[in-house]
Amino acid sequence: MIHVFPRWSFGYLLQAKPKHTAARHESYTRVVRQLKMKPTKTDKLKLKRWTYLIIGLLILGFAGVWTFKNFNFNSDFEVGQKIDDLNGVNVYYNGGVGNVTERNTTTDGYNLGLKYQCVEFVKRYYYEHLSHKMPDSYGNAKDFFNKSLKDGQKNKQRNLIQYTNFSQTKPKVDDLLIFERTVFNKYGHVAIISKVTEDKIEIIQQNPGPYGQSRQTYDLKFENDKWTIDNDRVLGWLRKEK
Repeated sequence: MIHVFPRWSFGYLLQAKPKHTAARHESYTRVVRQLKMKPTKTDKLKLKRWTYLIIGLLILGFAGVWTFKNFNFNSDFEVGQKIDDLNGVNVYYNGGVGNVTERNTTTDGYNLGLKYQCVEFVKRYYYEHLSHKMPDSYGNAKDFFNKSLKDGQKNKQRNLIQYTNFSQTKPKVDDLLIFERTVFNKYGHVAIISKVTEDKIEIIQQNPGPYGQSRQTYDLKFENDKWTIDNDRVLGWLRKEK
């Protein structure tokens, strides 16, 4: 029986003409020998140096992000300084987004949150301006939005009506806006809608970062009978029933 090997196979190389077989065999042997060679001390030293360099850069990167999030680099403001207000409820400067001063509670023991995080402002606003207490007074910003609810259903944890971003109900002033988390902010973000027109909304927020603004504007769209705030991070908004 005669075996015919594919041109790409090792068997084909063996049955090729002698002058080609010898050269190819030598090349093949050289490659196999190189693959079997153990790394030299120089190779090991180079690998170790590259490993240390990469680890060092990662540590510096994480340290830089942590420092920026927890310290105030803006000398124009001090932590706890009033920078804005809405309906008599103050917005305070917090410096780095990860900075925490202390927990803020009301005289009757209701938890408003950690000073001066974004959650502390929206809960203080709802408590002082709308006389509203949330049944669940804890949780991060992103946790204010319950993804299992449909548009217009009641969020029992917050005792507020929840609307998704693509809603039949138009946002309005005093709604509580919820943002999804990001790579650099795993807790999400919340704000209060301070102004609404036919094609834009304005929000007021606390703790947008050392150089962030307390007011920000987003486009508002009405398409296919639904309202959309033109920002991919916006999950939806909450509203107190009349």
